[in-house]
Amino acid sequence: MSTRTTTRTLAAAVGLATAAAVLVSAPSAQAAPRANNVVTIKAEGTDLSGTVKSKRRACKDERKVFLVKQKGAKGGSDDKVIATDTTELQNGVGEWNTGNTGIEGRFYAKIKRTALCKGATSATVRAVREE
Repeated sequence: MSTRTTTRTLAAAVGLATAAAVLVSAPSAQAAPRANNVVTIKAEGTDLSGTVKSKRRACKDERKVFLVKQKGAKGGSDDKVIATDTTELQNGVGEWNTGNTGIEGRFYAKIKRTALCKGATSATVRAVREE
């Protein structure tokens, strides 16, 4: 066997091994899809809280919630995260509460996508200091 034939055979073997590795490491079609979530927010004065709801427990328990102060249109580059909280499972939903921020304005809550869960954004609420 010549050196040229050996090199071609080796190159073909490496190519097949690489293709097999890609197929093995690719996610299977049977992998569970990310679960849907709903994040809610409510304002009582400047005390902001809400829930995270999902069919999947991992999507509502110990989930990081971002409290965002809305400046212009929701999701704009000028919106600013002002607080975070981690949900605690209570009565089948993940509850979160940032406490009294003392800040008036428009706010929404956001959760990021994880390996098992989709991300979500709440409606916007207005927080006003109570007199």
